[in-house]
Amino acid sequence: MIYKQEIEAIVEAGYYHNKSEVMENAIRTLFKAKTELRLTAAIELYRKEKVTLSKAAEIGGVNILEFKDILIDRGIPIKVPKEDRGDIKKGVERLKK
Repeated sequence: MIYKQEIEAIVEAGYYHNKSEVMENAIRTLFKAKTELRLTAAIELYRKEKVTLSKAAEIGGVNILEFKDILIDRGIPIKVPKEDRGDIKKGVERLKK
């Protein structure tokens, strides 16, 4: 890898504690500079059901309504969380109290 020596050099110079810290900073900087990548990652995580709608919106840097619109524009179905009957009954009982 072309950057391997440079990464090792800045770690040895004391700018970072280890290579992992360099990579984390590089990826954070990449997502700040290219916001579309961040949104794409959020959409994929949501599509693969690895994060909730609200978490995906947070990752993508938009509010939930904007994220829903983006999903609709891209033809990605919005998933409704499944609740079992027991949870629903418990919720109803709490509301009655």
